[in-house]
Amino acid sequence: MTAVQDHPAQRTLNEPVEVRFTPQGVPLAVRWRGRPWPVAADPLHWYSGWNWQDSDIPGPGQGQLVEIEYWRLQVHATSSSPLRTLEVRKHPGWDGWHLTHVCDE
Repeated sequence: MTAVQDHPAQRTLNEPVEVRFTPQGVPLAVRWRGRPWPVAADPLHWYSGWNWQDSDIPGPGQGQLVEIEYWRLQVHATSSSPLRTLEVRKHPGWDGWHLTHVCDE
């Protein structure tokens, strides 16, 4: 795992995480480095297109663009701990969800 400092309080990562969802598909918690991080605020959800032919990751077999799913989540370790913002994404070339950004502000 490599972390890159983007901003003093933000880190860029690429770590596998587990995301637990409600039956409606809204994140409830993220398990990161063995610790559960409950979602503490309404999450932000979006998709972006990605041209898989421009990479060395095997694509879906038809078309050039695939969608990458993102969630930006405000979480806390305990009810009294400060909020931390996590950005997770589900990439078609990866297994499961990956934590891509962490911001402590």
